[in-house]
Amino acid sequence: MKKRSDKNNTDATTATQKGGKRAWLPGFCRVVGVVLLVVVIGLCVPVTLPRIFGFEIYEVVSGSMDPAIPVGSVLYVKEVDLAGVAEGDVIAYQDVDEVVAHRVVHNRSTLGEFVTKGDANNTEDREPIKYDAVVGRVEQHIPYLGMFMALYSTVAGKIYLLLTAGIGFLLWLHADRLDEAK
Repeated sequence: MKKRSDKNNTDATTATQKGGKRAWLPGFCRVVGVVLLVVVIGLCVPVTLPRIFGFEIYEVVSGSMDPAIPVGSVLYVKEVDLAGVAEGDVIAYQDVDEVVAHRVVHNRSTLGEFVTKGDANNTEDREPIKYDAVVGRVEQHIPYLGMFMALYSTVAGKIYLLLTAGIGFLLWLHADRLDEAK
């Protein structure tokens, strides 16, 4: 049985250490790059894709529907046959220069109007909502997404999203180049 020389063991250890020092870097760059890209896509999809399917998207800025629909939520509103809207459904309607979402208390289909109430309000809304003011029925909401939507609907927010996506893509490319350099 031959005994390995200490020199051979030292050379093997040194080679492993040299290659191992940066062996984690491509994987790290790839993971961080993919995570950044997924975050950007994850923030954009819920506010763009539903529009293709006919939904209007609104951010909740007041607490009149708390706790069912908290401030900062995103509402997905779709046009529906208003005569078929049931009591308890939440509708979105145009009120002067804003869109309001309140729960239907009564659907007075013969008069073409709704009696509504915000869940957090003690009384019904003062005036009935005419059918022609209704944008649609709230089909779904996602809590807190509206806060992000407000952030990246500005010019600065869009720049941040583009920069984040660009950095993610560059990190992913850098990981490939580091792998090729090995």
